[in-house]
Order: sequence, then structure tokens, then C-alpha cells
Amino acid sequence: MTTMTTPVSPVCAACETPGAEWSVPLGMPLCAACTTAATGAPDRDPVRLGDILPVTAASLRASIPAPRPPRTGSSTTCRFCGAQARWHRTVHGRWVAMEPGERPVAGVPRGERWYVAGDGTAVQLRGAVPSGTCRVSHFSVCAAR
Repeated sequence: MTTMTTPVSPVCAACETPGAEWSVPLGMPLCAACTTAATGAPDRDPVRLGDILPVTAASLRASIPAPRPPRTGSSTTCRFCGAQARWHRTVHGRWVAMEPGERPVAGVPRGERWYVAGDGTAVQLRGAVPSGTCRVSHFSVCAAR
């Protein structure tokens, strides 16, 4: 003789009432009354995307730090001519004294052109557009040397 069993519905995890359904947001079986009490709405209300986007954008803007100003090297005075210059570290770990301000590339010889990156690192320019600008090492233009 075979007996048939009827499937038993799950019991509510909160009040142990039979006939509960699985609540995905809460991760447990709950009856309708407990689902409404736990979430404030039946299982999950639809949310309009237009309501979420401004809040999300505002929180993302608040979490992004402001860009740092470009770093400059420490100031120095040339012991030979008395002119002001700034020390910058090169990509090879050495230090070079740079003249303040930029100059047109066309007026600076090819091996003497420098660029100071946003982090304060001095990079020697190989090729450059003739209408561009560059920086010059103080050692190249010191009047007393």
C-alpha cells in the first residue's frame, strides 16, 4: 500500500505560523503579517530609478576627494648667482634645480628641456611641439657658471 503525503508549507521563522513564503531580502521564510512588519511593505516595493539616482550621485560626489594641487619642490637660492630656483626629483631619483616659470620650446636647446609632472617629478623632454613650453634647469642658465 502506498501512502500519499501532502507537501507541508514552511513555517514562519518569526511567529511559527504555517504557510510562510521565502522572503528574499530577509533570507528566511515569513508569513504575510511578519513580512509586512519586518520590511514595512509586502516583501519589496518597486523603487523608481529617478528616486535613487540623485541620492547615489550625491553620495559618490561626497566620497571623491578633491584633487590635490600640483606639488612643487623646495625653494633654493643659487650660491653662485643668488637667483631663485626650485628643487625637483627626477625619474631617476636625482635632484635638479629648476628655473621658475616656463619657456617656449623653440628657444631651448634639445637636451635642456624639462617638464614638471603633477606630482613634482622633473622629466626630461625628448621631442616637443615647437609651439609648446618647457622648464629649464638652473644649472643650464646660471649667469655665474
